[in-house]
Amino acid sequence: MRSRLFVQFENTLVVRFLTKRFIWEYDPTLESTYRHQATIDDEVVSMEILDTAGQEDAIQKEGHVRWGEGFVLVYDITDRGSFEEVLPLKNLLDEVKKPKNVTLILVGNKADLDHSRQVSTEEGEKLATELACAFYECSACTGEGNIMEAFYELCREVRRRKMVQGKTRRRSSTTHVKQAINKMLTKISS
Repeated sequence: MRSRLFVQFENTLVVRFLTKRFIWEYDPTLESTYRHQATIDDEVVSMEILDTAGQEDAIQKEGHVRWGEGFVLVYDITDRGSFEEVLPLKNLLDEVKKPKNVTLILVGNKADLDHSRQVSTEEGEKLATELACAFYECSACTGEGNIMEAFYELCREVRRRKMVQGKTRRRSSTTHVKQAINKMLTKISS
């Protein structure tokens, strides 16, 4: 299975997930695409991860949203403004991806800086409930929290959505075949 994951605003989280290390010096404005392969629930998953670093203009952002199948919305627990950007971004995802439901997870980063916290865990949990998505708190710096599990859960959710969409399509095509056969049988019997 292939999953295209979109990560907004957080180079360090992606680097921690991919390398299990924290990189102190990096360009926070650099957009990067990574490829990663993992075994999730006994299935090999190829991930393409686009880390936008939050620097794109409106046209780029819309293109990135169309590209993505799953979205990691990250906010900084020490920056209320980053938390307040989550809901407008979710609204953009819904607008661009309609009529499809958006597959996403919410991640509060910098859990190691609890002493500087501006967004409580409860607020993150409440927002995740409103967004109907999984919620994780972690630290890209120390590795605390389960960063790997967050990405894996997003891949699982992308897989579930693909399976549901595939079943829906098959059912509808089966319905069309049945309708066509019934029409033919009705014409033959008349």
